[in-house]
This record gives sequence, C-alpha cells and structure tokens, in this order.
Amino acid sequence: MSLPNPQPVLDLIEAFRHSKTMFAAVSMGVFEALHDGPATAAELAAKLGADAGAMGRLLDGCAALGLVRKQAGVYRNDAVAETYLYAGSAHSLRGYVRYSDEALYGMWGHLDDAVREGTHRWKQSFGLEGPIFSAFFRSEEAMRDFLMGMHGFGMLTSPRVVGAFDLSRFRRLVDLGGATGHLAIAACERYAELRAVVFDLPRATPLAQEQVAKSAAHQRIEVVAGDFFEDELPAADLYYVGRILHDWTEAKIERLLGRVFARLPEGGALLIGEKLLEEDGVGPLAASMQSLNMLIVTEGRERSLSEYAGLLRRVGFGAVEAQRTGAALDAILAAKGEIAG
Repeated sequence: MSLPNPQPVLDLIEAFRHSKTMFAAVSMGVFEALHDGPATAAELAAKLGADAGAMGRLLDGCAALGLVRKQAGVYRNDAVAETYLYAGSAHSLRGYVRYSDEALYGMWGHLDDAVREGTHRWKQSFGLEGPIFSAFFRSEEAMRDFLMGMHGFGMLTSPRVVGAFDLSRFRRLVDLGGATGHLAIAACERYAELRAVVFDLPRATPLAQEQVAKSAAHQRIEVVAGDFFEDELPAADLYYVGRILHDWTEAKIERLLGRVFARLPEGGALLIGEKLLEEDGVGPLAASMQSLNMLIVTEGRERSLSEYAGLLRRVGFGAVEAQRTGAALDAILAAKGEIAG
C-alpha cells in the first residue's frame, strides 16, 4: 500500500521557521542595513552587533526564502524586501511583521488554550486584559510602527476594495476607524467627485494627516478625531468599515451597524472590507487562518457573506452584495433601501 504524500505535513513543520527567519532579520535591522549598501555577513555582523557565522546563516536563510540575494559572499536586498520589509519604503509591511513577531507569535503559542476556553490570549501572554490594542502599544513609536504596517496592507487592499463596485454616485465617504487614511485616499483618487473623512481615535489622527497630505486628492480628504461607538458620526452617504467588524462580538457589531444605518440617508450605503469565509466555513485558507487569529487576539471572528448579510439586515439594510477582490480583503456593499452596487 502506498503512503500519502507527507509534504503538507512537512511544510507545516517548517512553516514557523520561515516566518521566524524573516521576523529576526526585520527585528535586527538587516533590510535597513542592506538598503544602505551590499555587505558581507562579517560586515553586517559588525554593524548590527552579531556573531559573523550566525549572521551568515541568517542571511543564507533569507536568501533561500527569496528576501535577499547573495553573490560572491556579498548580500543585497531583493526587490520584495526593499519594497515590503525596508522601513523607509512607502509600501513597507515592517510594522505588521514586528507586531506578528512581538505579539502574535507568542499568543499563537497558546492556541490550544484559546480553543479550550474560547477566549483571546492577551492576559495569558502579556498580563493585559485586552483585546484593546492601545494597551499593548504603550509608546507612540510602537503605535506608529503598527499603523504604518497596516498602511502597507492598505496600499495593497484599498484600491481593490474601492474598485469592487461602482461608487461614483456617492458624494461623501466616511471611513470609520480609518487609521492612516489609505481607503479614503484610494477612493478619492479613483472617484474625482468624492469627498472623504478619515474618522479615528485621537492617537491615530496625526499619522492620518501625514499620509493624506501625500495624496493628490488631499484637498478632498478631512481627518476627524472620534470614537465610532460613542461620538456622533460625521454625515455621509457612504460609510466604510475595514478590518473592523471581525474584531467584535455580534452585539457590538449590531450596535455599530445600527448607528451607521440611522445616520445614512435613504439610498446611502455601507462598504465593508473583510476577508470572506466560504459558506461552509472552510477556506479560503487565509480567511480560515485569520479567523483563528481573531480567536487569539480579539472577541471576534471571520464570517461568510450570509452571516454578514444577516447582521446587516437585522439592523435594516436592504440589498447586500459582495465581490471577492483577489486581495487580502473582500468587499461587501449594503444599501439603505433596495439598490446596492
């Protein structure tokens, strides 16, 4: 009898080693050092305060992963590292890589306990009650690092989300929990008649203002401080929530959706950016893994389109439709009335 192919199991045994190799290189500043110029392992070790032989092994691992290139003993960043792992890149994911290393990596070590108890792991891992992200990001530097990592994700996903439906009929968009403003920027750059508001907590607004100022559409984008659970929502005919609903329980989601619905004019709509599960809950793989991540980190989970539609219709929304974008977020459009996209 022939045995099944063991490769899926072998790949999963190796997977955390791949991640941790990248995490360590980011944490040590390897990609910033190589941005300054090509170097040998000994030169990088001296610059970064590491053992030369061990640094060589780390760099060879990064080369095997396709993050750096090695020629005649000299290393340089590959384009993917220069774009997504170098801190100075406009598209850098470095902040989220560091968050994955410093927060998620340890919390995922308690996945079995999370499954047994059905609760997040902030207290077990860090002594924090959570899931309140601001409690973990105790310094402005840590908060900025994380938000800029999410900005890198947003640069990849937001253009796909705002292009999933024809939004040209809308005139004023409010992005609730808009962070650095990447969605508002993508929307206003795509739709020339659209004006937008980035609405987030006061700690996030200076960074949003900084990023919005770089956009060609900056004169049509406003940054406003506020709490979408407590404060009056700015007026709009289109609201957006991205990577927000999956953080919360159904009761909190319905509270937020109810506030949005009440504020919308007839014919207005809510655009949602989340990764949609299949209706049976199995896959896409990234969505299934993200749902486990939500168990580890928050009160929430990922959902299927029918589950989101149920939540939306319970607070009064009419037509609900979705588009898979091919990016890390899919798009849902829910109308106050019967017309969606």
